[in-house]
Amino acid sequence: MDRRLLILSGLAAAAGGKALAQGDRPEPSRPSEPPRPSGPDDAPAESYSDSEIVNGVSDFFGVTAEDAGTLIERIFRANGRPTAYIAGTEGSAAFFFGLRYGEGLLYMKGRPRLKVYWQGPTGGFDWGADGARVFTLCYNLQYPDAIFRRFPGVDGSAYLIGGMGFNYQRAEDITLVPIRAGGGLRLGASIGYLAYSRQRNLIPL
Repeated sequence: MDRRLLILSGLAAAAGGKALAQGDRPEPSRPSEPPRPSGPDDAPAESYSDSEIVNGVSDFFGVTAEDAGTLIERIFRANGRPTAYIAGTEGSAAFFFGLRYGEGLLYMKGRPRLKVYWQGPTGGFDWGADGARVFTLCYNLQYPDAIFRRFPGVDGSAYLIGGMGFNYQRAEDITLVPIRAGGGLRLGASIGYLAYSRQRNLIPL
C-alpha cells in the first residue's frame, strides 16, 4: 500500500513539474510587420489652383504676376490643374551629347516636403551650357514616391515669356512641365530623359 502511494505521489509531482516548466517557457516572438510602403491613398491628390501656381512662380522666379499668369494660363489651358510641383535648380552642358543635373523640393498638399534629385543624358543638335531655376508642374502625380522614375522628353523651350520657357516630360499617365529661367549660352534642341531619384547619382543612366 505504501509502495503504491509512493509511486502515485511521484507521478503527480513529475506531472506538476512538467506543467510548471511549460508555463514558465516564454512565448515565441511574433515577427514584426514590415513597414508599409508609400503608395496611393484612397482619395485622389488635391490639386493646385491657377492663382496658387501663379503666385508660386512669380515669387520663385522674381517676375511679375502678369508674366507668370500669361505662362501659367497657357499651361493650364492644355493640362488642367497640377497635383504637385517641384521648386529647384539645375545645370546642364552639351556638345551634341549632354548631361543635366538638378535638385529641388517636391510639394503636395497634405504631404511633407520631399527632397528630389534628377539627372539625365541628352543628345541632338545642341551645344553650350546653362544654369537655371526650375519650377516643375506635376500632373496626375497621386503620391510623392511616384516621381521616382524616368521621364522622357524633348528639351528646348516650347514657349518664352519674361525670360521663362517650358517643355514636357511624360511617363505612363504622369506629365511633368518644367518651367525654366536662367542664364548661359545654349543653342539647339535635343531629346533625352530625366531620372528622378532620392539621392544624387553622378552617372545619369
